[in-house]
Formats: sequence, structure tokens, C-alpha cells
Amino acid sequence: MVRTIWSGGCLRALSILLPASSLLPAVAAHAADIPLAIIGPHEYDLPVDFKPFNVLVQYGDGNAAGNTYDSGGRRQPTGGSHTWAGMTKYVHFRSFDAIPHVGFAFEVIQSESFVLAQGTNYGGLGPTIVGPAVWFKPNAHSTFGIQTFMQTPVGTRDALSPNYWSNLSSFMFDYEWKHFSFDGDLGAIVASTKHKTGEHSFSPGTVFHSNLRFSWKASKIVEPFFAFDWQNTAGMRDNTANSWVSESSGREVALGVGAMVNISKRVSLTGRYSHSVDGRNVPETNAYYMKLVYLW
Repeated sequence: MVRTIWSGGCLRALSILLPASSLLPAVAAHAADIPLAIIGPHEYDLPVDFKPFNVLVQYGDGNAAGNTYDSGGRRQPTGGSHTWAGMTKYVHFRSFDAIPHVGFAFEVIQSESFVLAQGTNYGGLGPTIVGPAVWFKPNAHSTFGIQTFMQTPVGTRDALSPNYWSNLSSFMFDYEWKHFSFDGDLGAIVASTKHKTGEHSFSPGTVFHSNLRFSWKASKIVEPFFAFDWQNTAGMRDNTANSWVSESSGREVALGVGAMVNISKRVSLTGRYSHSVDGRNVPETNAYYMKLVYLW
């Protein structure tokens, strides 16, 4: 059953590589999502004391952001866009005899995206994200750990390049009951200063986020679940002008429902729909998510 297999500390690459899109009103329509919003149930249901194995994960989502939230938290029918994003991730899992009851993983993540907004469209590969995760099990039913990743500053085109390095770190947890499962994360994204020739220097605001999943083990094949996603972004600083960028801080809360289908012991497919219920200075989330996991 795949529900006991971890797909890795997942990262929604496009939402992470473009946090400035929720900070600068001029480009706010170009991306809309909450960091790590792509995770599904049992994302952090991790083993310990195991033989090395590998996981390949393909994520995909489409977001039709027809509205945006203004600085007062009101939804406005302006600045909408359609974004399609993918993320291909390879994860290597292993444990060490010298460090019993602790699990380790290393991930390499590559994002893909396509954006249609205001009569223009573009697509390509975003930055690459790499990093480790480590965890332990306080008891047979629970898992607790930490993951930390570095994101490169460039993609295959300028519109998909944040032009600054980022560190993405979060605590992760999972608890399993006989018929239910609860897991999630709490983390932050810290970015370096953004430098680009001929433009002002900016310090992006720190992004805090949490992603929670509560699922019902209805059967060995199908597992419905409820999703809660939250982010809060601090304001951006214009270092050249020595001032804060107006309306550059933001927040968003999104709720969703979905189902995980265990196709076999090595393959699972997860789908979900989520929508914003609160926001400020961000495009709304109106998105469908997909995750395909293959283990060997």
C-alpha cells in the first residue's frame, strides 16, 4: 500500500521561485500559490531503519486566478491569470547503521511552468531546488523531522528567474490513526538580496507558511482528504531608494478537498481542488493539483 511511502518533502516550485509576484502589484497576476501547497496526505509518513530506495514524483497544477485580493483583503475582479506548473522530483532515501532510528533523504527538484496573463504567454524551466531532509519516529505512529533546501536564482528565461538565492526550511510531522491520518509542515523562505544590472536592489520579505492534510482511510485504495494552506509574506525593501515597496506584504488562506488513490504498492495518484478563503495583496488560489508517485 503506497500510503506508507513518502514522496519526499515536497515543494511547489513555481510558488517558491516567484515569491516577489505576491509582493509587487505590477506582476501580481503572474503567479498565485502557497509554498508547499502541492503536498498530499502521508507526505511525511516516513520510515526508519530501512534499506536505500528511490522515489520519482511528478507534480502538476493549474490555477485560474480570475480575482486578486487588494490591500484591504477585498476580492477584486482584476489582474487575473492562468498558470500551469509542473515539478519533477527525484528523491534518494537511506538510513545508516551508525545512526539508528533516523531516516535521511536527498532531493533534486526541477520546475516547469506556463503562464497566460493580460494577452501574453510564456513558459519554460524555473530554478533548480536541492537539499536534504532528516527525521525520526517518537513512536510507531508518528514522525517528526526537518527539511532544508537551496533554490538557484535563474531559470531558462528572465520571467521565470527570481534573480536571488533562497533557503526553504520547514518542520514536518505526521501522525497515523487506524482510520485517519494527519500531517503537515511549518516553515519559512528566506531570500538573499536581489541584484539585477540597471535596476534597483531589493530585499525580498521572508515568507512563512503552513500546510496541513487530514485524511480518512476509507479503503486500501481510496483515501479522501481535507487541505489547509496558509502563507504570510513580509514587505519588500528597496535598498537603492532606502524605502519599503508599497503594498508588498501579503497573506493568503486556502482550503481544499481531494483524494489519494493507491494504484499499487509502488504507484499512487493524488488529486485535489483548493480555493482561497482569505487574502491580501495576492492573486486568489482557484487551483487543481495532481501528484503521481513511483517508488523503486
